[in-house]
Amino acid sequence: MKTRQMLEARDVAKMLDAAQAEAERNQWAVTIAVCDDGGHLLGLRRLDGVAPISAHIAPEKARCAALGQRDSGVYEKMINEGRVSFLSAPVLQGMLEGGVPVVVGGTVIGAVGVSGVKSTEDAQIAKAGIAALGA
Repeated sequence: MKTRQMLEARDVAKMLDAAQAEAERNQWAVTIAVCDDGGHLLGLRRLDGVAPISAHIAPEKARCAALGQRDSGVYEKMINEGRVSFLSAPVLQGMLEGGVPVVVGGTVIGAVGVSGVKSTEDAQIAKAGIAALGA
């Protein structure tokens, strides 16, 4: 039997705070979502001025990164390069850049998804949130 790390409420708060700080530093209105390794939502923060649809997209990007155990942008790139059949993959709806897995000790324990600005900026915000864990 294996023992593994899990995200706790204080970890989620720390990542949301750091991601929000990164977004505010750049004056970006976004929604930030954190999920566990099963893609279950643990926290959501919707900043002022962001489009309402981002509250649906950010959790899906996080879920995609957690379940796929890789950046959600990998799927977007794959599809853009012609593998459109991947659009039929079950469960993965957030196949857009901006979802980043949280990896501790080589194991994915969750993910952060961001929506609201350019996809590269969404990913930048997600990575800033994850960096706050110091893992």
